[in-house]
Amino acid sequence: MGQLFGYARVSTTDQDLTIQEAALRDAGCSIIRSEKKSGTTTEGRSELQTLIEFAREGDTIIVTRVDRLARSIADLATLVRTLESKGIALRATEQPIDTGTAAGRAFLQMLGVFAEFETAIRKERQLEGIAKAKHAGVYKGRRASIDPVKVQELRNQGVGPSEIAKRLGIGRASVYRVLAPAGTA
Repeated sequence: MGQLFGYARVSTTDQDLTIQEAALRDAGCSIIRSEKKSGTTTEGRSELQTLIEFAREGDTIIVTRVDRLARSIADLATLVRTLESKGIALRATEQPIDTGTAAGRAFLQMLGVFAEFETAIRKERQLEGIAKAKHAGVYKGRRASIDPVKVQELRNQGVGPSEIAKRLGIGRASVYRVLAPAGTA
């Protein structure tokens, strides 16, 4: 029997991984990789990639729920194929998923479809809400993260664009957009 590896993920930096990590330890995971990244794609999720590369035939990767691993059925299917090609099983602590069995694989696929459907519905509702708020004159978009007055003040003091960007925690291109004469940006 191979090793048990855990993978924990939350979507935003203000969410906590503690509960997932505790459940994975309770499931017998010797190594747990965690990250705070969006689950809409596996792109850029280095801890997951490290775990997949590290695991060997006979090992098992454990997650608490399938939505911690992938949100789209395409990403989930690709991940499962990758794991299966390496002889690595996938299990979930809160769902009856074990890719070592036919029933577990079928359940995993169904959950993936439902997760993708739920994400699509949530996005649709969000867009409907934004459209309604815009129509009512309530929605103004997100607040500006750049204060053009501060940018101009620093420039007037002789501070260069790179230093302005650094001091204000914004991108250099944003500084140039603020400083560009009207109609040239």
